[in-house]
Amino acid sequence: MAVRVMVLPSPKCLFDDPVQIRVAGLLPQQEVTLRASLLDESGELFQAQARYRAGSNGELDLSRSPSLGGSYSGVEPTGLLWSLQSKAPYKRLAKRNVLTPYCVDLEVYEGHGDMSCLLGKCTNERWFLGEGVKRIPVREGRLKATLFVPAGPGPFPGLIDLYGSGGGLVEYRASLLASRGFMTLALAYMAFEDLPAVPEVLEMSYFEEAMNFLLNQHQVKDTGIGILGLSKGADLALSMATFLPGIKAVVSISGSGFNSFIPLKGDGFTIPTHPYNLGRAKTSDDSGLVDFSDVLDDHRDPATWDCRIPVERSSAKFLFLSGRDDRNWKSDLYCQDVVQRLQQCGREVEFCSYPGAGHLLEPPYLPLCQASIHKVLGMFVHWGGQWREHARAQEDAWRRIQAFFWQHLMDSDIPKSKL
Repeated sequence: MAVRVMVLPSPKCLFDDPVQIRVAGLLPQQEVTLRASLLDESGELFQAQARYRAGSNGELDLSRSPSLGGSYSGVEPTGLLWSLQSKAPYKRLAKRNVLTPYCVDLEVYEGHGDMSCLLGKCTNERWFLGEGVKRIPVREGRLKATLFVPAGPGPFPGLIDLYGSGGGLVEYRASLLASRGFMTLALAYMAFEDLPAVPEVLEMSYFEEAMNFLLNQHQVKDTGIGILGLSKGADLALSMATFLPGIKAVVSISGSGFNSFIPLKGDGFTIPTHPYNLGRAKTSDDSGLVDFSDVLDDHRDPATWDCRIPVERSSAKFLFLSGRDDRNWKSDLYCQDVVQRLQQCGREVEFCSYPGAGHLLEPPYLPLCQASIHKVLGMFVHWGGQWREHARAQEDAWRRIQAFFWQHLMDSDIPKSKL
């Protein structure tokens, strides 16, 4: 019997779909090595491998069979995905073109040695755009964005998706959310096309324009929209919920309750940047990585409070997510601070703090990026995180994000979705 490598329920799936990886046709108790390989759009090779021993029936089921070592150990059904790592250091796996899949080659080799004898292989196509989802570039007014429209007639809950100070127009999270039933606007606000890399000021009117654009889509449910923000995008999400009346629900990932790095100008007000001193950044002699966790002045100092976002004024619902091993900044402490402020005003707030998780909490099965180059700063930044703990956090956070938005934007549970 030939050795077969299987991805179930289908070798073609959405990137955030969990899969079952099985191997059949091995000898009883046969020792093998499984390897996953993925070539990203820049040609960078990401790989993971793990050593296994087949059962008495000559089969492996990664949801039951323990890895004996390699990129991970123990029972890890999707370990070959979340432990993918590039040969070159400090590379981040981030999809640029969401119209094409990541293809993960899964191979099984004889023994635990040199991996010279290939026994079987298959390919798992992991897509970022579900069947029937539309991708629409938006260059309307000042907006630099991409709109993702789910399949079907709607109405759909509407989301705006904001990434951090690295800038650009990041689409892969928005496309996955649209594949799960959210009409999602991925919005650029710096370092993209004619948007400056480091703006002198960010204008609330730009984000209001994005909100109105989304609310004007006839398939969007008209009860208000949600904002999902990471890092700098998270404090912008809080500001939008504070100053714009159409925001009903906000998820903050690795964010803060103050305005960071770029002044925010609104109608009759400006929130200055929280004071910081880049001289307090620490550069590792061994790795050259920069740790920014101490550059900000103490957020508990009343001298910094004019930089606080007065989020207590907002009537939106809030979910805060942070990793306790965030090495970029002290997001866990900053989230605790804003949660306490809201609770002191009698507000119900959801907050989840993940042990061992780093700064870049992404959709599940994207591997941990502990460090990478910050495109705007031009420095290699330490993001933090431990592999297994971070992977667990991403799976849990993704479920929480979707459930939170369905509850508060549609008053319903998460619907089923398929590729």
